[in-house]
Amino acid sequence: MSKTRQNLAGEVQGNLLVDEPMARYTSWRVGGKADQLYIPAGLEDLRTFLKNLDTGAPVYFVGLGSNLLVRDGGIRGTVIIMHNVLTTLKIEGALIYAEAGVTCGKLAKFCAKQSKQGAEFFAGIPGTLGGALAMNAGCYGTETWNVVNSVTTINKQGELHKRAANEFLASYRHVDMPVVDEWFVAAWLDLQIGDAEESTQRIKDLLATRLASQPLNLPSAGSTFRNPAGDFAARLIEVSGLKGYKIGGAQVSEKHANFIVNTGNATAQNIEQLIKHMRDTVLEKQGVALQQEVKVIGEYLS
Repeated sequence: MSKTRQNLAGEVQGNLLVDEPMARYTSWRVGGKADQLYIPAGLEDLRTFLKNLDTGAPVYFVGLGSNLLVRDGGIRGTVIIMHNVLTTLKIEGALIYAEAGVTCGKLAKFCAKQSKQGAEFFAGIPGTLGGALAMNAGCYGTETWNVVNSVTTINKQGELHKRAANEFLASYRHVDMPVVDEWFVAAWLDLQIGDAEESTQRIKDLLATRLASQPLNLPSAGSTFRNPAGDFAARLIEVSGLKGYKIGGAQVSEKHANFIVNTGNATAQNIEQLIKHMRDTVLEKQGVALQQEVKVIGEYLS
């Protein structure tokens, strides 16, 4: 049973949960318990919490948990949940300001309504802006860092830093951070002036494509592997005969071969074993070493 403490050290206003099951916070609906999980009341509250936190313990920031596998043994350290916390979204001059807890879908629709073009692709990303920044998420030919002007980060001491986009080296589904142990809390996006109706229609088309091609009826974490240059991971997995392959409750989706779905009783171990089997099989049969897109954290169940 999770224990809730409020007003930690008499200063913070968020909720601190002890031994909290991470299955509640990941889109795969699997994962062991986090030693402690904090849901901040806002940015200033997050700063206060970090200032009072033991700096020697690991810290993990989680948005929608849509690109994340938490092992069954759980997480030693502190998880900070950003979804539904940092959600400010507004126009600042010629730029769009969005905090890290804003969902990508909401961001896409907001930009369209403001007649800002270039953010429509966010509608196809099932996560928060913070996660999209951390992994340079993208779809349909556009990536997050293509539209970033600058960001605000926070470190373990609760200090905020505004950094220009050129301080980061963004590549396909990866971002090199200039400083260790900093996390994104907000970004300014530089978008072109466009037509609101045209952008809205583009978003509807992207969502229709996603619905038709992805297994949205079962828990998953999006694409399991990055697409290799000039090819698609889903094609390589499918021609390797893996569609529908199961380990425990984890299954290679029959709708999209680069998705692993939880059919109802999967464990994190099932999913991690299936990821390995997919990688090994594609390497053996197609001669291609797939690169994992899903981030895996936590401890194995002892």
